Amino acid sequence: MRALISVSDKTGILEFARELSSLGVKIISTGGTAARLRDNGVDVIGISEVTGFPECLDGRVKTLHPAVHGGILAMRDRPEHMQQLTELKIETIDIVAINLYPFKETIMKSTVTLEDAIENIDIGGPTMLRSAAKNHKDVVVICDPKDYVQVIEELKAEGVVSYGTKYRLALKVFQHTAAYDAMISEYLRKEIDAELPDNLTLTFEKIQELRYGENPHQKAYYYKEIKPGQGSLVNAVQIHGKELSFNNINDTNGALDTLKEFEEPAVVAVKHANPCGVGTGYDIFDAYGKAYKADPVSIYGGIVAANRTIDEMTAAEINKIFVEIVIAPDFTEEAIAILTQKKNIRLLKLDHIMAKPSKDSIDLKKVGGGVLVQDRDHNLYEESGLKVVTDRIPTEKEMEDMKFAMKVVKHIKSNGIVLAKDGKTIGVGPGQVNRIWAVENSIRQATESTEGAVLASDAFFPFDDCVTAAAKAGITAIIQPGGSMNDGDSIKKANELGIAMVFTGVRHFKH
Repeated sequence: MRALISVSDKTGILEFARELSSLGVKIISTGGTAARLRDNGVDVIGISEVTGFPECLDGRVKTLHPAVHGGILAMRDRPEHMQQLTELKIETIDIVAINLYPFKETIMKSTVTLEDAIENIDIGGPTMLRSAAKNHKDVVVICDPKDYVQVIEELKAEGVVSYGTKYRLALKVFQHTAAYDAMISEYLRKEIDAELPDNLTLTFEKIQELRYGENPHQKAYYYKEIKPGQGSLVNAVQIHGKELSFNNINDTNGALDTLKEFEEPAVVAVKHANPCGVGTGYDIFDAYGKAYKADPVSIYGGIVAANRTIDEMTAAEINKIFVEIVIAPDFTEEAIAILTQKKNIRLLKLDHIMAKPSKDSIDLKKVGGGVLVQDRDHNLYEESGLKVVTDRIPTEKEMEDMKFAMKVVKHIKSNGIVLAKDGKTIGVGPGQVNRIWAVENSIRQATESTEGAVLASDAFFPFDDCVTAAAKAGITAIIQPGGSMNDGDSIKKANELGIAMVFTGVRHFKH
């Protein structure tokens, strides 16, 4: 029995090779792996002894040879295959243990160049892995050091590796090489900002298996991108509390998306993926107070996201109610001491929490039998595109509140309406099947007087009934994208009722 071993990640390889040698397996190896094994007393057959050809081109070509692939791919139960091996003087290779050049580790470096990345694209490794995986009935193939132990245990116990194990290891190889190739193609695509391909293949790494999904009867897993951007939720470090759930992660991500709209001190409270209270202030304590007062009922059991360090005073206020998660760039020692008095609250620390997603990031939505892919909604509006369309011009304060409200309404489910006053939300109407219901819900659920408040809409008003409802509630200014065939009716009604209205020209549906 012969084994071909060539690994970049040398974790456990010396012990594995020693165990194989003790079982009478001959070891074939290449380059640095061969040197490591020889230096530690393991007998090794050099790859050039097998191929009769020297390694060349700085090691780029060493295993791409019939003496290697013939020994791997020959079907042992096919006489003509075995006869050909005899005629060609090729011996079988029965175990292939290979892991690939560290492409991921290379591109994660901040100083990486395109040349560095290309040099770390493995060619021979994936070819041998795929050959062995294809012929898994006869060949044991290992791409993960974690599998060395099971292979040795089965060889010691039975003298062979079971078909079930060989099948599982072959499947793992094809998953591994597919992810490897997808990682390379995505890196190269982003280097030149190319369009998405006709055949889309993306790869993610599993972070953890979750307790369950949206509901207890659903299985769920948490995956991350190979190179997530700064400020991404997957980079958060949990410093206290029990394991995050599927819904915790989804809701926290929604809170972060909204939080990133603000540069000033801001706190976003989220419940069921919708902002329920958002506040800005001169410091984080002031901002939290506004977010809490925006909806003191819905924040209970929700997510609190802050873009400044949580201090002692803010922590003391948060600790007065039950919240699932607090995520912030940092926590003072005093704040941690207060918040950790509750064992179940999750505290997440996220560096660069205000970093915006990269412009080339995409949004995925799974549908039956397919997937929808789009650019992320990066654009709130262009300042130069704001257009006052009514006779009355909004005051400076109204304009500030409208801009604030538009940052929030962008992140609630459509049809969406947000009422705001004094740098905080006071009413949120998310996810309605028509816009007037969203307006009416936001007014009905308002946590303080709507007199003098402003209203933001994620899309245009199809009719002027929304303007009428806003005026009855004392709302004095409206910001919306515009673009309806009936814009004229809404503008006319706003003029009749003394409401200022601003068009942004940018819609923000979120389904």
